[in-house]
Amino acid sequence: MIVSRRNLGRLALGGLATAMLPPTAMSAAPTSPDYAPVPMTDSDFGSYTQSWFLESFLELADDLQEARDNGKRFAVMWELDGCPYCRETHLLNFAIPQVTDFIRKNFEIVQLDVKGAREVVDFNGTTMSERKLAKQNQVRFTPTIQFFPETIEELKGKTGKATEVARIPGYLRPFHFLTYFQFVQEKAYTQGNFHKYLKTRVADLNTSGKGVPAW
Repeated sequence: MIVSRRNLGRLALGGLATAMLPPTAMSAAPTSPDYAPVPMTDSDFGSYTQSWFLESFLELADDLQEARDNGKRFAVMWELDGCPYCRETHLLNFAIPQVTDFIRKNFEIVQLDVKGAREVVDFNGTTMSERKLAKQNQVRFTPTIQFFPETIEELKGKTGKATEVARIPGYLRPFHFLTYFQFVQEKAYTQGNFHKYLKTRVADLNTSGKGVPAW
């Protein structure tokens, strides 16, 4: 296992906040602390992160390389102050062990603020604010998750949205959310779109008798 830069600390992730969700989403979370969202103590809005998210110096090329060294794929999760679906992603989707276990095993995620002022170094070595990078990457909805190639070499000559291999442009319910991460992990985006992959996945589950999970 590569020694990561996670000792940077939670203060590096300031500036994200979320709105209230109905109590039903709150009650969906299991009691195990392994699946509990972490309040961001440097915010007055009660926003959330995950203890296993990558704590980064916000140098994306280094983060992608670290993910690769650890046998994982790299993704950026964009959020926004007052975004109820960002909150639901943390309190519902990430509270389901089957979802979180798969993602933690196969992905490194950096959390960014679509209107944030922190400086980020993009894959080409250009420094800009989170806000400017979000605009450059055409991020218009929150949460948005961008997935990137496995190697830096695949990003040469590319900027903005062209750097990604896939994206989740908004909130997905837990089963669809997990399935999208499986779609990326299996590199199924090289053979077709997510909707085709999802249809096949549902058919396989029904044929096997397992069926689609209730969550």
